[in-house]
Amino acid sequence: MEAIRAFLKKKNVVFSAKRYFIDGMSAMAQGLFCTLLVGTILNTVGQQFHIGFLNAVIVTIGKGEGAATYTIGGLCSAMVGPAMAVAIGSALQAPPLVLYSLIGVGFATNYMGGAGGPLAVFFVAILAAEIGKLVSKETKIDILVTPIVTTLAGVGIAALIAAPIGTAASAVGQFIMWATELQPLLMGILVSVVVGMALTLPISSAAICAALGLTGLAGGAAVAGCCAQMVGFAVMSFRENRWGGLVAQGIGTSMLQMPNILRNPRVWIPPTAASAITGPIATCLFRLQMNGAPVSSGMGTCGLVGQIGVYTGWVKDVASGAKAAVTAMDWVGLALISFVLPAVLTLLIAIPMRRAGWIKDGDLDLKL
Repeated sequence: MEAIRAFLKKKNVVFSAKRYFIDGMSAMAQGLFCTLLVGTILNTVGQQFHIGFLNAVIVTIGKGEGAATYTIGGLCSAMVGPAMAVAIGSALQAPPLVLYSLIGVGFATNYMGGAGGPLAVFFVAILAAEIGKLVSKETKIDILVTPIVTTLAGVGIAALIAAPIGTAASAVGQFIMWATELQPLLMGILVSVVVGMALTLPISSAAICAALGLTGLAGGAAVAGCCAQMVGFAVMSFRENRWGGLVAQGIGTSMLQMPNILRNPRVWIPPTAASAITGPIATCLFRLQMNGAPVSSGMGTCGLVGQIGVYTGWVKDVASGAKAAVTAMDWVGLALISFVLPAVLTLLIAIPMRRAGWIKDGDLDLKL
């Protein structure tokens, strides 16, 4: 047993929830962002502003009626599987030959996983990376052995589990979206609070939303929850962190507050309570839907990705005929849910908590 432990340590194979579910999932979200999300943004910008080079077909695969054509944005989006797998491998500190071999593994797994491909990639990439690390540099022909073992292990595992994982993830996502349509008040609260808290925790709300394919009203509730956390913490901590903190949390991440939350969990109450209010307002009053890329549902105001995702969904719905037009009420709802209500509600809850001594000066200091 000691020999096995020593071998695993030498190979940097660490069975750790933090490495897999925090580092790995956060990296996966970055891979998603740099491909699927960026591709969606580029396509939307190209179509809305009639930018020729963004709308031009740059790659054609196949011939005749079955040919697949890709714009710059489309090609970015198509690379989401490889990007996620490589990002996860990087988080697991995989050696170069293992890391590059994950490109093919990620592509195959995402395709086999169908609508739930991102979650399948998450699990398969972890297994393939760890197996690849075990054989890395163990032979004199490492240049052949490591890529072959990593690829065969990854694609083999994907063939066994990618479709079931993808189907399960898709089913859970569909159930959440169905439940939100059926009970927009209750599910608006639940989805908003849970996804918002996931955004502030050191896990990836974006990856969770992408893995579940969370769109529609449920996606709108998720956006509301994430915005409540980011904007809420940014405004509530303004006296401690000033403009730098406002920007860092408001369009960066509320995860910066985790050390302060651990020291005084009460500081988490105002933005979380705000999310419990804005979620059902989004679902019941404004019927705010996220019909862009699912990953956008878990991004909130980070780089304004959540708002861009809602807008791309509007554009897609108008093009398909599902929505007549983008109305003034749509914009008012998006502004209120994303910025105004999170700021106002969080402050209204935080001010009496400060007066009661539950939140003290310095409790929210990021030491920027």
